[in-house]
Amino acid sequence: MRKFNIRKVLDGLTAGSSSASQQQQPQQHTPGSREPEIQETLQSEHFQLCKTVRHGFPYQPSALAFDPVQKILAVGTQTGALRLFGRPGVECYCQHDSGAAVIQLQFLINEGALVSALADDTLHLWNLRQKRPAILHSLKFCRERITFCHLPFQSKWLYVGTERGNIHIVNVESFSLSGYVIMWNKAIELSSKSHPGPVVHISDNPMDEGKLLIGYESGTVVLWDLKSKKGDYRYTYDEAIHSVAWHHEGKQFICSHSDGTLTIWNVRSPAKPIQTITPHGKQLKDGKKPEPCKPILKVEFKTTRSGEPFIILSGGLSYDTVGRRPCLTVMHGKSTAVLEMDYSIVDFLTLCETPYPNDFQEPYAVVVLLEKDLVLIDLAQNGYPIFENPYPLSIHESPVTCCEYFADCPVDLIPALYSVGARQKRQGYSKKEWPINGGNWGLGAQSYPEIIITGHADGSIKFWDASAITLQVLYKLKTAKVFEKSRNKDDKPNTDIVDEDPYAIQIISWCPESRMLCIAGVSAHVIIYRFSKQEVIIEVIPMLEVRLLYEINDVESPEGEQAPPLPTPVGATSPQPIPPQSHPSTSSSSSDGLRDNVPCLKVKNSPLKQSPGYQTELVIQLVWVGGEPPQQITSLSVNSSYGLVVFGNCNGIAIVDYLQKAVLLNLGTIELYGSNDPYRREPRSPRKSRQPSGAGLCDISEGTVVPEDRCKSPTSDVKDNSFSRSRSSSVTSIDKESREAISALHFCETFTRKADSSPSPCLWVGTTLGTVLVIALNLPPGGEQRLLQPVIVSPSGTILRLKGAILRMAFLDTTGCLVPPAYESWRELSVPEEKDEKEKLKKRRPVSVSPSSSQELSENQYAVICSEKQAKVISLPAQNCAYKQNITETSFVLRGDIVALSNSICLACFCANGHIMTFSLPSLRPLLDVYYLPLTNMRIARTFCFTNNGQALYLVSPTEIQRLTYSQETCENLQEMLGELFTPVETPEAPNRGFFKGLFGGGAQSLDREELFGELSSGKASRSLAQHIPGPGGIEGVKGAASGVVGELARARLALDERGQKLGDLEERTTAMLSSADSFSKHAHEMMLKYKDKKWYQF
Repeated sequence: MRKFNIRKVLDGLTAGSSSASQQQQPQQHTPGSREPEIQETLQSEHFQLCKTVRHGFPYQPSALAFDPVQKILAVGTQTGALRLFGRPGVECYCQHDSGAAVIQLQFLINEGALVSALADDTLHLWNLRQKRPAILHSLKFCRERITFCHLPFQSKWLYVGTERGNIHIVNVESFSLSGYVIMWNKAIELSSKSHPGPVVHISDNPMDEGKLLIGYESGTVVLWDLKSKKGDYRYTYDEAIHSVAWHHEGKQFICSHSDGTLTIWNVRSPAKPIQTITPHGKQLKDGKKPEPCKPILKVEFKTTRSGEPFIILSGGLSYDTVGRRPCLTVMHGKSTAVLEMDYSIVDFLTLCETPYPNDFQEPYAVVVLLEKDLVLIDLAQNGYPIFENPYPLSIHESPVTCCEYFADCPVDLIPALYSVGARQKRQGYSKKEWPINGGNWGLGAQSYPEIIITGHADGSIKFWDASAITLQVLYKLKTAKVFEKSRNKDDKPNTDIVDEDPYAIQIISWCPESRMLCIAGVSAHVIIYRFSKQEVIIEVIPMLEVRLLYEINDVESPEGEQAPPLPTPVGATSPQPIPPQSHPSTSSSSSDGLRDNVPCLKVKNSPLKQSPGYQTELVIQLVWVGGEPPQQITSLSVNSSYGLVVFGNCNGIAIVDYLQKAVLLNLGTIELYGSNDPYRREPRSPRKSRQPSGAGLCDISEGTVVPEDRCKSPTSDVKDNSFSRSRSSSVTSIDKESREAISALHFCETFTRKADSSPSPCLWVGTTLGTVLVIALNLPPGGEQRLLQPVIVSPSGTILRLKGAILRMAFLDTTGCLVPPAYESWRELSVPEEKDEKEKLKKRRPVSVSPSSSQELSENQYAVICSEKQAKVISLPAQNCAYKQNITETSFVLRGDIVALSNSICLACFCANGHIMTFSLPSLRPLLDVYYLPLTNMRIARTFCFTNNGQALYLVSPTEIQRLTYSQETCENLQEMLGELFTPVETPEAPNRGFFKGLFGGGAQSLDREELFGELSSGKASRSLAQHIPGPGGIEGVKGAASGVVGELARARLALDERGQKLGDLEERTTAMLSSADSFSKHAHEMMLKYKDKKWYQF
């Protein structure tokens, strides 16, 4: 056997690593077993962990900004995240370290920079001229709270309003405070005795930069003369102000108020507004004031050359519109359009043709940021249609309950899914192109197809094209279509086992080659789908009902070890398995009046039209037995070559032949053991009390008492952070008892028993008590015989044991290559075939795409089994343990996958303590162990998955998917693959002042702000007011970003230096990369000087 130096493998990768690396031990061999040496190519240097991209709608959005020249949209969130969107496919995610909410965003228009204001009173300047934006400067206000910011176009002076009513001025080049301050008591009337409240608005007069309009919450507005440092005019109104907007000529402005009114003011007439409008107020007779309405939270005033101005506002509905959805109101001339939204409005912006505030604005669209959606309205078309959103923001349309990730799929899959999905598109969108189209795509080095499948709470399934770090929805399948819907709450059947979302998807099993899809839902139902491009109508939906129940008594463990007690599935009076129910049941209650033989959901009995795409092949439902609800399904697998589907729960296992529509096996878990049961279990009498139904998706922590027998739906988040047991055994954690559930299933062609001389089709079954059992499958010949002769299934007697619940199984051939399960390649069933084709089909045997199909009979295989605690490689047919690795002692593995990487394979694990680990195969050498993230909630536990080529993902928030890679090669190529946000664009020309305006005055008045706010004239600001913090995104940040891996290599070098190890070729690579970074940064610097003359880039 090869000797591996484990210490060398982990060196420099982890300091203070997890229990796994503390418990690392040499792989154990069974004495006397001689394993042929398999050359393993994967080494620790092939692995590196980094986040790649984040997809989906920004969770809990709080701020919005748009650069009208670069055409880039920015969204800030309540958790300090920043998402930037350019053309479809150009997206970027950044995070403020503090995690404080983003209250406002301001682009430095066409400069490749953005200022963010946070709820912790910090300002940050982001450099967007690098692929991964970084913070150049930060400023922390110590004595005042930031409430509003304003950065005039082409100015480097940022106005910052505060809760105390003062305005400070920040130089965005140096991020230092000017000594010029506008104090609230100087701005308001001296006779006024009360404080005007926080600053809610700041803007300069579009025609005169020297005049600043300041809005205070109490209803006071001040026009401040910056040069003479005094208020020119003061406008007072007795309702609180929410927002203010200018007419582009600078002679009028509009305010929105808390009583649902808009006031329009002439700049020179401060006594009273020239017009007061209540857009949604009922006009009363006798000239009385209209009834007050809800506050108008924001108003925008946009002009057009050829017609009436647009007044656009959010809020302001009357109080009697109970249940009315949130609205955006567009007033244009005499017409008022009220556009209803699905969620509450966070913010909106009007997109205009010009960045200059003193020109006709020519608005063409409104971007509306909602609580859970982003909507873009076309202002140029009648009826204001919305644009079709090209970003993948609908992941959470219904809450995600599970997901699977497939890299390196068959190449024809994505076009096939796209063509059936294209028919599902909604109509009535704007005819125009999506107007947010800034940035450039990255150069995708990866060309293999990737597909993500998400299962949702409403029973829908979405297929996404995830190739080359983008995401696009391909096709949506509604699994609930096969069931009768209850019309109203009272009509609800009493057979359901969940309070809400009875169709929620729990498990997805998909065979990409055959395109067979199988899902398990929360109401103990399984649906098998076949892919077809033809539309069909089925008269009767094929269905099977299965009674899966078994009863056992307490347990004594073998060898004196104390095993956890097993709970009793209730209702059956005999330990014998109940014969399968293979036709719709007629009886709905047993002799003693208990609910019996009824499924949780009712399948439709009317003909079902099936569109091209996934079509129902068979519906299987577990039924109530003797007043006991069916337990939720914990494991599921489908095999297209054998025509079988298998599923299990904490009661037992069922195998169904979906071609013949027959139940082949229906056994309690204990029956699988036969006489080899390591636990001595006795049958016991029925109990009348009902068990809580175990839900694999439930957010229930260990030891939580469930008062009802109904489990919460998968979408309910109970104590998100108290998750303390693994997904596979969450069934067991409900009442501190450990019922043996089926936790893993794997079809394969391998050696079923020790005496076997050749591989044969079989099913490997893993349980939550760490047992692996093997079921032999005897399949009839292919062709017509397959539909006529029965498939014979029988437990083989083979039993293997590991510590912890079994999570994943796979098989390797004698050379160490993966042996995938057999499959039938996809073909359209309804298309008549040639005679020769039919002959071929009759002879067709299950396809196996592994080298093992041509092996000599004497050659062996390896079974790879991963549990919550350990991994074992078992040599077959001898069933000797060739290699063993204890993955974790103190935690447990949540997800384990056997994946392909760099023309080899490895075992990848994600632990509940936040560690991501990989192990070589077959020898289980540790290759990577990195602390990635603590398991803070069930969402991550049930959505984390690894796939081939070093890709992984999980749901990072209810609306977003985070993708990551554990491949060194992908980390190195990531910089090239990422899109660029900043592209050099000429700033449009300023509006022409015109001959007469130039001759007689008028037109825009400019202001030398440097002279006013610079240190020479205004002095230095108080040091205690704000603290400057240099950001990591200076020239060093650009260097690091320029050659992606340099920072990682530098850290690795330090770690290795401390250990006194020679760097060798790593040193040369680092030097080469640093020099390439240097040349890149020089090149970037030259570009920068060329386009913007070093305007704000003073590092």
